[in-house]
Amino acid sequence: MSSISFNLGYRYLRSKKGGIFSFTTILAILGLSIGVASLIIVTSVMNGFQKELENRILGVIPHAIVYNDDYVENYEELIEKINANNDVYESSPYIEIQALISSSSDNKPVSLIGIEPDKEKELSILPQYMIIGDFENLNNKNSVIIGSSLAANLGAYVGDNIVITTPDIKSTIIGSYPLSVTLEVVGIYELRTEIDQYLVLTSHKTAQKLKKFSTDQTESIRIKTTDLFKADLIGSNIALELGNSFYISSWKDTHGTLFEAIKFEKLLISLMLFLIVAVASILVLSTIVMTVKSKEREVAILRTLGASSNQLILIFFTQGILLSFIGIFIGVMIGYLFTININNIINLLEDMLGRNLLEAYFINYFPYFIDHKQILFICLISLILSISASFLPSLRATKLNPVEILRHE
Repeated sequence: MSSISFNLGYRYLRSKKGGIFSFTTILAILGLSIGVASLIIVTSVMNGFQKELENRILGVIPHAIVYNDDYVENYEELIEKINANNDVYESSPYIEIQALISSSSDNKPVSLIGIEPDKEKELSILPQYMIIGDFENLNNKNSVIIGSSLAANLGAYVGDNIVITTPDIKSTIIGSYPLSVTLEVVGIYELRTEIDQYLVLTSHKTAQKLKKFSTDQTESIRIKTTDLFKADLIGSNIALELGNSFYISSWKDTHGTLFEAIKFEKLLISLMLFLIVAVASILVLSTIVMTVKSKEREVAILRTLGASSNQLILIFFTQGILLSFIGIFIGVMIGYLFTININNIINLLEDMLGRNLLEAYFINYFPYFIDHKQILFICLISLILSISASFLPSLRATKLNPVEILRHE
């Protein structure tokens, strides 16, 4: 009798006119598919944004910076002490100057960073994203590396000279004026993020000259920690070890709100999209209710033939399970296909609308990261909701009175 229950459950999915599925069945499958696909697409894109933030943004900015009220002296000795910490991967002197960069074409405000070129591969991902030149070129006197977006705006290329103007005042016998220096572009990087527009790198020696530091002085010490998300705690411990005159600043102070916003948005959007799955589950419930109502005569006949309550429940429960599996499977396929082709779809939309849809974001493309465990969780919750919705109307079939139903036939 169980095999008959499964066969009947499958047959009730089909249309009376011989179609593969009835209209109500198609609606239920469509609702589940849209809900599951939407969850997969949105969570994958949000995962991608989160990964890009971790890799491309946090892979460039310092995990933590140790500094004091004035400037750091004998920084090489301090770096040795910092590197002795097991939670530190690498550290180096770091100077940051807010400046104005000028070319014959344009002027742009930038952040000029003084680094040690030989250590940058261990501290940053920027050397991996050089499209022209090499970080070792920064060892040349009076040289800079700029981002591709900034280079395009300035009309600058490798070998060209640009002028850096800093807020520091230079005094001479004819008056005081901002300090300016001419530097040669020796490389161009491209992260495809907002960093390309303002981050300019020079050697630590050049930055020392601009800040009028001696050779054993620096502005701060940059630290790369072994655990990105404990950078503030690790940095605080290091500052305490170095002395009360030192302070700590971590990436959470500068970009922490962006990272938290992405996590919160992902949670909020996921909860909203789960409502679509809940609505789709109601469609499954409605489909089973309508099937039970339309098949009352068949149910009555089965009861007179000796079918048990469990067997009747299994008929309509089978219908609900099949609906759920088909809808979720189609949703997963749509979600995967849409996600891996999302940038092509966005490019098509941008061409149709004639505008950049991502101009307000920190990256100019749609990243995605498909988390299979997360997708499995989405499918499991969707399956539980839809199967639960199909179980309730299946119980109604056991409460039908075959005598009353057949009397009116």
